[in-house]
Amino acid sequence: TMKSVATLVMAVNRMKKSPTQSSHLAPFLLTNVSFLVSTETVVKTVADATTGQRSIKFVRARSEECTLSDTQKKDIICTPGDLKLQAVTLKGGYADRKVNFKLVKYISIGAGQTFVLSIKNDHSHKINTRHFSLSWQECSEDDIRNDMDRFLFEKKLSGKSQTSFESVKHRGWFISTSESENQPVELCQIDSAQRVTSFNVSSKKPLIG
Repeated sequence: TMKSVATLVMAVNRMKKSPTQSSHLAPFLLTNVSFLVSTETVVKTVADATTGQRSIKFVRARSEECTLSDTQKKDIICTPGDLKLQAVTLKGGYADRKVNFKLVKYISIGAGQTFVLSIKNDHSHKINTRHFSLSWQECSEDDIRNDMDRFLFEKKLSGKSQTSFESVKHRGWFISTSESENQPVELCQIDSAQRVTSFNVSSKKPLIG
């Protein structure tokens, strides 16, 4: 099948329960939760008749740099030390605290074009978190391809320039920020109180490679 999706890579080592009880991330009971990569693509799923396994093939083309902010104009930053993602309204002179994302264009063999959105940083870290917020770690393309289903989020337009990201595996769950300041980026259900699920993507400059 072919499907337009957005992929948010969350390296989840263990999930004990399905997200059915609370409107926040707590029911997931996750360990090693990581915010990594977002992909916008037309996905072609190829099934192996013998094993039943599916795979997606793509090659890298070019990339550009961008930032993300929610519809309340809070920017996404990465907290020092624990590298967790938070949404904060930045005042003048603090724009350098924004997380710079790298939007990488891929050509998916036989299935159109792919865009991978990763955090742009010279050093990558593997994170073990005890909370239900999102942080980031290094991830290879093989890691993504080998366990693609749990990384897929459908990209949905919610207005002229706003975008939301819904989990493909767990429908009704979205990437979100809090209406309050200095709170972590989390997953929530669309009708959750005091959560923002729409984002603006601002391109900064093209990159080579």
